[in-house]
Amino acid sequence: MWIVRLALRRPYTFVVMALLILILGPLVIYNTPTDVFPDINIPVISVVWSYTGLSADEMASRIVVSYERGLTATVNDIEHIESQSLNGLGVVKIYFHPNVRLEMALAQVTAISQAAVRTDPPGTTPPFIITYDASSVPILQLALSGKNLSEQQLNDLGANFIRSQLATVQGAVLPNPYGGKQRQVQVDLDIAALQAKGLSPNDVVSAIGSQNVILPSGTVKIGAFENDVELNSSPRTIKELNDLPIKTVGTNTIYIRDVAHVRDAVSLCAGRRQWRGPGSRHRRMPDGSVDPHFPGKLAQHIDHCGFDSFVDPDFTDRVERDRRNH
Repeated sequence: MWIVRLALRRPYTFVVMALLILILGPLVIYNTPTDVFPDINIPVISVVWSYTGLSADEMASRIVVSYERGLTATVNDIEHIESQSLNGLGVVKIYFHPNVRLEMALAQVTAISQAAVRTDPPGTTPPFIITYDASSVPILQLALSGKNLSEQQLNDLGANFIRSQLATVQGAVLPNPYGGKQRQVQVDLDIAALQAKGLSPNDVVSAIGSQNVILPSGTVKIGAFENDVELNSSPRTIKELNDLPIKTVGTNTIYIRDVAHVRDAVSLCAGRRQWRGPGSRHRRMPDGSVDPHFPGKLAQHIDHCGFDSFVDPDFTDRVERDRRNH
């Protein structure tokens, strides 16, 4: 009741206060900053490892576990670590104590990540290191689909065309497209032919690696002009990779095509039926029965789709034989 008595004794004071609230209220509301979320300091760093084709178990045992041990020995103020391993992907989340200096922690995580690459399986690429912010939530998700377009083509469209156009939007942060497959060139080895010619798979790898290179050779000055000289020994087509020589025995030269087949790996059609493991000549239908027309259907399926989803990597020669017979 005291405020009522005060208002009755000093009416002009309360009238002036009411007018000030009426005038200053809209100005305060107009100048108040707004955001989806307030600036919340959550000290979390995510490290994303990728290795195409590596199973979840191998990803966990060969990359993630050793990386976690390195983090505990070199990074300060860690509260706890969480990790998740998938096929070809490993995500490590590092949670820090609230009083951590996040810039220093990020530098330490980056340093140990670069060092860990040297001890990981050959071909491992440096990881993506992301600082987590509660206000960094996706406000737009774009899904790509297309009739008669493969996963590689959709991934290429999303990464190289759509993403680059959306990058010009002010304040937008665009992650890499998730899903799809990168284009790969596969080399199918004929083990029997390699053994017959006294070669090993490493000989094929060395032949392709040493002859598929592009090297700068400097410049050459002719008259008043100075021209760049390039040594380009990289084949222009996949078919030309089959013509690379491996070894010369006497007067005979052994080429890649004699012991292997280089091809453009494209994924099998969506919704395909899978068949059983190595050495199996039959395929299971959705109801569990055996498909009696497997060889003929398989040949037709490969004509339209490709090879790279074989369960048995040594199945190529049998597929070619079934193709000729049917």
